[in-house]
Amino acid sequence: MAYSDFTLETAVETFDLKIVEPMGFFSGLETIDPGRNFTTHLANRVQLADAINTDKAKSELIISHVIFELQEHCDCRISFFSGTDFDVDAESGLDGVCDFLISLSPTQLFITAPVAILVEVPPISGKDESIIIGLGPCVAKMVAAQRFNAKKGNEISRIYGATTKGTEWMFLQLEEQRLSVDLMPYPIAQCDKILGILASMVKQKA
Repeated sequence: MAYSDFTLETAVETFDLKIVEPMGFFSGLETIDPGRNFTTHLANRVQLADAINTDKAKSELIISHVIFELQEHCDCRISFFSGTDFDVDAESGLDGVCDFLISLSPTQLFITAPVAILVEVPPISGKDESIIIGLGPCVAKMVAAQRFNAKKGNEISRIYGATTKGTEWMFLQLEEQRLSVDLMPYPIAQCDKILGILASMVKQKA
């Protein structure tokens, strides 16, 4: 078993999590005005990614663009990794590749604790393109981040996650065994809100 094998139900059951589903859990957070030209470039990237319509295109053109803007906002005090192995506990199924991983350390050469945010890009599978299918693998990676941080002696109180196709985002929070899943999807048109949520996660204020 690996991250990709988990559904939300199996992740909650396997790791004995208590799930709550607060609508708009992250909606009250402050927005962030994107940097100059970001909105224009983003619109062009979204249009091209939609035309190509592959996970790779959406990851490279939209998601990485948003995360890079987050890193710029944080004055490069964070690091992010894309398509990196994150093998924490193979016996528990906590191994495989992370689509995007954000650490609160500026070290970019390798993953350093504390890992704070995991971003999952659900695969396009026929007509089912719902970002909800990414919740299970995302939760498994969040649990892995908890264990990774604890093993490295650099624990933080909350681990955050997101599942996204690029044009729509859903956010999660894991605090000890309590998993909060915001049922409100955030469209990329609200990029200022998405950046605000991600920045609050970095600050551990969400």
